[in-house]
Amino acid sequence: MSPALILAAIGAYFAILLLIAWITSRKASSQGYYLGNKQSPWYAVAFGLIADSLSGVTFISVPGDVGKTQFSYLQLALGYIAGNFIIATVLLPLYYRMNLVSIYGFLKDRFGPMAQTTGACFFLLSRLLGAAARLYLTVSVLQAFVLDAWGIPFWVGVACIIALILLYTFRGGIKTLVWTDTFQSAFLLIGVGLSIAAVAAQMDLDFPGLWRLLADSPHTQVFFWDWKSKDFFWKQFLSGAFIAVVMSGLDQNSMQKNLSCPNLRDAQKNFYCFGIVIAAVNALFLGLGALLYEYAQRHGIPIPARTDHLFPMLALQHLGPLAALAFVVGLTAATFSSADAVLTTLTTSLYVDILKLDPMDESRRALWRRRLIHGSFALLLLLVILVFRLYSNSSAIQLVLKLATYTYGPLLGLFFFGMCCKLRPKDRLIPAVCLLSPLACWILEQNSGNWLGGYRFGFELLMLNGLLTAVMLLLLPRNPVTSSPPTL
Repeated sequence: MSPALILAAIGAYFAILLLIAWITSRKASSQGYYLGNKQSPWYAVAFGLIADSLSGVTFISVPGDVGKTQFSYLQLALGYIAGNFIIATVLLPLYYRMNLVSIYGFLKDRFGPMAQTTGACFFLLSRLLGAAARLYLTVSVLQAFVLDAWGIPFWVGVACIIALILLYTFRGGIKTLVWTDTFQSAFLLIGVGLSIAAVAAQMDLDFPGLWRLLADSPHTQVFFWDWKSKDFFWKQFLSGAFIAVVMSGLDQNSMQKNLSCPNLRDAQKNFYCFGIVIAAVNALFLGLGALLYEYAQRHGIPIPARTDHLFPMLALQHLGPLAALAFVVGLTAATFSSADAVLTTLTTSLYVDILKLDPMDESRRALWRRRLIHGSFALLLLLVILVFRLYSNSSAIQLVLKLATYTYGPLLGLFFFGMCCKLRPKDRLIPAVCLLSPLACWILEQNSGNWLGGYRFGFELLMLNGLLTAVMLLLLPRNPVTSSPPTL
């Protein structure tokens, strides 16, 4: 598939996004930007969360990572089901009862304004780095297989994509994103489905043959029982549950869309459905990865040093027009879904949690202030992606999840302590605790091999990070108890 056809497909896709944005953002108010006027259908939010959660990391990095970690990632995905159940039954009722625009308002109510600011800062750091890693991956693939052929520099490609995202998120916010993400989820799933069909056709496999191939493949081991390994089942499963809780339930990016549903019951339906669907979709991506490795082995195709490039290399250079089209469709959906909601939710958190401004202010000054923040985050996202370009050489899925263990751990500790304990630590000391806990975890991870008899930390470091935060909060000097924690 030529670079010109690829860019034409991306252009057509973007034109549809602009049309959706134009329809949904007409007469958009602050209530529409932040909460979708509390009219978002639960099924649209739930389906749209697929693209928001998977993005280009899943589309490219999960299939490529099969060669190194086999199907161990599915253990993590099974944990997501448990995590989403916790979100639906514990966190969503709390957020709806408090009628929050930003979920970090809970920390202000429970501890004080410094805790709210600290939680928001960790969210801003987490989501900015995570969105940059995801968008960096997809743009680097476009760079290697499309833009390099035309001599277009990497920074120009990134800047153009972020500018396109700005065009359709600038006015409508959540009101627009609920529907653009629904559209992008559909094309992401179409992309992976067509990709599996294209590889199977190239290998002359019907469905029973495809199933037998995967069952016999050395790349499809799911469960690992060596307790010292980072792939040990209970490490992965429990980590998956906690990753779902922190990266969805304690994350403004996911929660802001769910808070736009008319009522709690509808928002809960999202997560009951989403946990099961996301595990099934991840299984599809892992199956695609195993097929790609089998195809490469049969045809004597060398595996790229950077396994993130395996899928694009085979799709665009070896598997024919159907696979190339499927890859471009899926990658385009992943590229735009990687960052569009982030700009809106980062704007919300900075506006509400750090600047402490009224999100429902409809004045002209408030509108321009919000748009300035929105545009500034787009520029900051560009700068962070360029830094990733200089220093990142690891698998993107591993990078994103590793960042989560350090940056979401303090949020986990703050929310857990706030909901389960009546004590009220001094608010001004909370930022120090939230910095010390990730630092202690980093030191422990670097030395675990020597200190713990060869034990290697995986994503369970997130749970340890949250636990250390909660323990240190317990040890802080306290203010008198003025209110009980919200009941679970």
